[in-house]
Amino acid sequence: MITTVIVFVLQAALAFVVSTALFDALHWTLHQWENASSPLLRRLSSWHWVHHKFLGLDMQINPAYARANIWFHILPEYLTSLAGTLVFLLVFPWPPLAVVAVIRTIMLIMTLHEEGLDYNHMSMDRVGGQQGLLWVDNNYHAMHHVYPHNFFSSFANVFDLLAGTACQIKGRKFLVTGASGAFGAAMLERLTRAGGIVETARFGVDYSAGSYIGMRDKLQRAEVLILAHGAKSEDCWNANFVTFRDLTELFTEIGKTRLAPPEVWALGSEVEFHGDMGMEELKSYSASKRAFAAVALDFYRSDVLIYRHIVPSSFTSSMGKGAMSAGAAVSIALFFIRRGFRYVPVTFTGLAVLNFFRFRFFQKGQPDVSQPAE
Repeated sequence: MITTVIVFVLQAALAFVVSTALFDALHWTLHQWENASSPLLRRLSSWHWVHHKFLGLDMQINPAYARANIWFHILPEYLTSLAGTLVFLLVFPWPPLAVVAVIRTIMLIMTLHEEGLDYNHMSMDRVGGQQGLLWVDNNYHAMHHVYPHNFFSSFANVFDLLAGTACQIKGRKFLVTGASGAFGAAMLERLTRAGGIVETARFGVDYSAGSYIGMRDKLQRAEVLILAHGAKSEDCWNANFVTFRDLTELFTEIGKTRLAPPEVWALGSEVEFHGDMGMEELKSYSASKRAFAAVALDFYRSDVLIYRHIVPSSFTSSMGKGAMSAGAAVSIALFFIRRGFRYVPVTFTGLAVLNFFRFRFFQKGQPDVSQPAE
C-alpha cells in the first residue's frame, strides 16, 4: 500500500514538473519570436508581451491589461500545461494525472478570481535576493519581469536549469576588480563577448583597503560587482578579506533602493576547505580566505543582495601553475551562474563541492577580524 502511494505521488510530481517545463519552453519560444521574420510569429510574441504590460518592468500591476493577460497568458499557460499532463496517459494510469489536472484547475480558478494576481504576480517595491533554485518563488519570477529575456521557469525550475537562462548578462552592467589577473581578464573577455557592459577597477588606483571614494561612481553604475582580485603571499589580509568585505558592503548600501537587488560574485578558494595544511607559505592566504568565507555566509543568506561565492580549484595565473586554465575556470563558473547557482564549485578535485557543506553549515561563527600576525 505504501509503495503504491509513493509511486502515485512520484507519477503525479513528474507529470506536474514536465508539463510545467513544456509551458516554460513555449514561453521561451514566444520571447524568441519577438524579432522573427514571420509576421505571424511576431504577432504571437506580441500577444504574450501583454503579460509584461500587466506586470511591468517596474514590478507594478497595470489593471488595464488584466483581461488581456487572462486571455493571452493565463489560459494558454493552463491549456499547455494540461496538454502536457494528459500526454502522460500514454505511460501512467489516469488517477495521478487526474489529481494534477484538478490541482491546475483549482489554481486557474483562484487566479481568475483574483483577475490575474497570484503569489508570483503582484506589485513589488523591491525584489529580494533570496531566490529559489529548484522551485520558483516570487522573488525568482519577479526577475523575469525585470529581465524579460531570462528566468522563464514558472513553478519547478527545470527549464532555466537546462537552458542556462537564470542570469541576465547581455546589456547588464558589470564592474570587475582584478581584471589584470588571469581570472578577472578571462571573466572580462567572456562577459564582453556575451554582450555585457563591463567596467574595471584597479587596486591602488580606484581603491585600497579602507579607501573606496574612487569606487563610488563605478559602483553606482554597476548592477553586478565581480571581486576577482587577491593575493597569495603579500598583504593577503587586505587583498582577500578587508577589500572583499568592504566593497560588498558598500555596493549593497549603494544598491539598497534599487528595484532589483545588487549582485556580487566573489572569488573564493578551495583553501577554505583544506586550510594551510601546515604549510607556512599558505598560512596568511588561508586565514584571509577563511575569514572572508565566514563573512560571505552572511551575504549568502541576506535578502538585500544576490551573493554568489565562486570556489575554484587552482588555475594557472601569475601565482603559479594550476589544475586548469583561468579561461576554463571562468567558463565553468558562468555555466553554473547562468543556471542560478549562488555557491559555484569550479573543480576537478571535488574539494569545492565538499566545501559547500563547510561554507554553508560548519563555519564557526564570526571570524576574528583582527589581522593575524605575519
